[in-house]
Amino acid sequence: MASKPTVQETTMKAIVYHQYGTPDVLALEEIDTPVVGNNEVLIRVHASSVNAGDWHMMTGTPYMIRPMAGLLKPKRNIPGGDVAGRVEAVGADVTQFAPGDEVFGEIEGGAYAEYVAVPAHDIVLKPANLTFQEAAAVPVAGLTALQGLREHGRLQSGHKVLINGASGGVGTFAVQVAKALGAEVTAVCSTANVEMVRSIGADHVIDYYREDFTKTGRRYDLMFDVAGNRSVADCKSILEPGGAYVPVGGRMGRVLGPLPRLVRAALAFRFGNHLVDDSQFHAIPSRQHQRFSGFPVQAVVMVRSAQRVIKRYRRIHCVLLYEDP
Repeated sequence: MASKPTVQETTMKAIVYHQYGTPDVLALEEIDTPVVGNNEVLIRVHASSVNAGDWHMMTGTPYMIRPMAGLLKPKRNIPGGDVAGRVEAVGADVTQFAPGDEVFGEIEGGAYAEYVAVPAHDIVLKPANLTFQEAAAVPVAGLTALQGLREHGRLQSGHKVLINGASGGVGTFAVQVAKALGAEVTAVCSTANVEMVRSIGADHVIDYYREDFTKTGRRYDLMFDVAGNRSVADCKSILEPGGAYVPVGGRMGRVLGPLPRLVRAALAFRFGNHLVDDSQFHAIPSRQHQRFSGFPVQAVVMVRSAQRVIKRYRRIHCVLLYEDP
């Protein structure tokens, strides 16, 4: 039998959308609080974040995602893939969590609400030294960097790695993960971010306004490509024989998204080097934090604003806090 919520609220406020479109389709509504399933955990949300994935799900683009997301209208009506909060109730078959536990994780939408019910295997206990805000900025961007480098890129101690797009959310995690794995890290970013990227551990920093990383004569065991702003041929030219290319982000076509670039990469890397398709496309930086109390109308205004910033700059990842006053 599922444990009872510590507060008996049958409805909640949530940011929802019922059709694809611009951020104007987002609205603040009062809806039923989710009922926790046998293998689920009900979380009272304290923090979430806005990612590029939320933009793509909201707009239904590229169109190739529609079979999964919903052909004519979204299957899931509440966005939000990063969550941090407290366990409110647990399902009958859940043994690893209890009400009151502080947790975080990457979920399949639903975090832009006061409560969300998620499978227990999608979350973990939040480290005590992380705030809810910090924890909410980790899952999508952090896991993309970790999986891309360690699992897919097979980065080893002593390897030389180039991270193109090192000052964003995934990029900043990638620099630190690569250093923790013992790699020699070369980071590519803009002039404004050189010192920040160096401060988080990059051994070499290339300011792309002043230097072209494809013309330095250096070769790498792995290229972790968040920016996706250079040709596949350029990327291949900087790799050692047998080196790996991990495309993570970049420009997205409206219909096929990253598919054309991945096809070109597959053809270019069919001999000699290793192409890894790590097409998570969660590359949005954690830069701007916005705070509000409770879950007022201004919440939807902030989310709309964050989505527009993401669309324009592809760089800012806003952590939205909805805490009790």
